[in-house]
Amino acid sequence: MTAVPISCQSPPGDLFVPTLESERLVLRAPVLADAPAVAALANNRKIAEMTTSIPHPYGLADAEAWIAGTARNPGVTFAAFERKGGAFVGVCSYEWRGETIPEIGYWAGEPFWGRGYATEAVRAMIDHAFTATELEALAASCRVTNLASRRVLEKCGFQWTGAGLCRVRALGASVPSDRFRLDRRTWAALRAWGKTRLPVRRKAVRA
Repeated sequence: MTAVPISCQSPPGDLFVPTLESERLVLRAPVLADAPAVAALANNRKIAEMTTSIPHPYGLADAEAWIAGTARNPGVTFAAFERKGGAFVGVCSYEWRGETIPEIGYWAGEPFWGRGYATEAVRAMIDHAFTATELEALAASCRVTNLASRRVLEKCGFQWTGAGLCRVRALGASVPSDRFRLDRRTWAALRAWGKTRLPVRRKAVRA
C-alpha cells in the first residue's frame, strides 16, 4: 500500500490510514468502540501527570471526545493492541503544535509497563512516518522526571536538543521537560532498530 505523502509544512488532510503490524503489536486508527478500553487505562494519575493533554480523572466521555477529535486529523494517531489476544495497550501519535515539524506523543497502560511495548509502538510509527510521508524530522519531549519515556526516545534514535517547560493538564501547571529531535538522515543511518523490520501495512481505509 502506498500512502499519500504528507507535507512537512502542514498537517495532513484526506489520506489513507493504514493498519501497522510490528512483532507483537497491531496499530490502527482508534474507533468509538475502543472508548471503554481507552478510558479504563487512561484514568490513571501516573499516566496523566506524565502527559500534556490527558485530564484526571478520565472518563468514557473524555475517551469518546478524544477519538472523535482524531477523526478530524486522520493518519497520525494510532491505538496499539497486542497481536496475541487483542488487548488495548496504549496510544502513539504525531501532531503539529505550532511548530514546523510535528511532535510525537505516546503512552502505555500501566499493566503493560516494562515490556518494551512503548518502544515497539513508537518505532513502528516513526518508520511509518518516514517511509509513507515527506516529513524531514520529528520532535519529542518528556518530563525530566520521566526516565522511562526518555529511554524510549533514546532507543528510537532521538537526540536531546535542550530543556524547557511543558504544560501538564492534569497538574494545571508547567513543569521542566527535556526536548528531543529525530531527523530523517539520522533515522536512515540508525534504521537498524536491532533486527526488527519495517511495520507491515495492511487493510488501508479511506479516513
